[in-house]
Amino acid sequence: MKLISIITPCYNEEGNVERLCSEIRTTLSAFSDRYDYEHILIDNRSKDNTRNLLRNLAAQDPHIKVILNTRNFGHIRSPYYALLQSKGDAAICMASDLQDPPSMIPEFIKKWEEGFNVVMGVKTQSEETPLMFAIRKTYYNLISRISDVELVKNYTGFGLYDRQVIRYLQHIDDPYPYFRGLIAELGFPSAKIFFKQPKRIRGVTANNFYSLYDIAMLGITSHSKVPLRIATMLGFGMSLISLGVSIIYLIAKLIYWKSFAMGLAPLILGVFFFASVQLFFIGIIGEYVGFIYTQVLKRPLVVEMERINFDPFNTQKTHVTQTLKRNE
Repeated sequence: MKLISIITPCYNEEGNVERLCSEIRTTLSAFSDRYDYEHILIDNRSKDNTRNLLRNLAAQDPHIKVILNTRNFGHIRSPYYALLQSKGDAAICMASDLQDPPSMIPEFIKKWEEGFNVVMGVKTQSEETPLMFAIRKTYYNLISRISDVELVKNYTGFGLYDRQVIRYLQHIDDPYPYFRGLIAELGFPSAKIFFKQPKRIRGVTANNFYSLYDIAMLGITSHSKVPLRIATMLGFGMSLISLGVSIIYLIAKLIYWKSFAMGLAPLILGVFFFASVQLFFIGIIGEYVGFIYTQVLKRPLVVEMERINFDPFNTQKTHVTQTLKRNE
């Protein structure tokens, strides 16, 4: 029988993990004659009772496999690491808050059986606040326009990935990966399944302005040079404009030497305008430098404190695996 891996990152999801595991178990029971499954839940050092719940769920169901991190390694690195640890013929990545509906799993499997290496869940609508959905949509439109590769709008990583895709990902040495961009870079045949994202039922999202800004800038710096080239072209254009204005002022002063007064207003406005433009693009350059710095450090994706229900002799080989023995 083929194996399906379900990948679920967790952080303070004590109100959702039991229902999530139950829904996935029920959904995949319809395929029990063709597929076995493993459900990998990776916890980012939750501060509530999530870790104890995961231990109990794993004790009751051998299909459930748990990785407990030593600390919170963020919403970018942790799920990617769990995906690399999967051993299924296909892996399905989904959030633990049930906003990625488990009911879509049969549709993913159907498209995969038709021959698609990647099946993407694409949001067409969302029950989240209209303002947040509009901001996300604007970002997706922006990144798709400036990216060096074709990125799918409103695709968050929720989807199915064939074993062949995961093998390539395991050979990519990236300590801070932009997952959606990597999938686009690989270019495997993909299918899209559109859905309306439901509202979070329990708990509060761990995403804040900083985390959303972080992933937005990661997508830009890792897959586009457009901001740097805009800075270059804008700097060149503004230097020509400045030269032209300077020549005009010089000529006006020479012609109307006694009556023409330059005044402080144009000077002050010019200084503040050029200073703000310089600071903006210094910030852009700083984001790229920070991205390079992260790549050079080569730190591990996560460090494990404990793993449950994994075969100790069949751990997936990655360049970032570090495991600490649990000492309790």
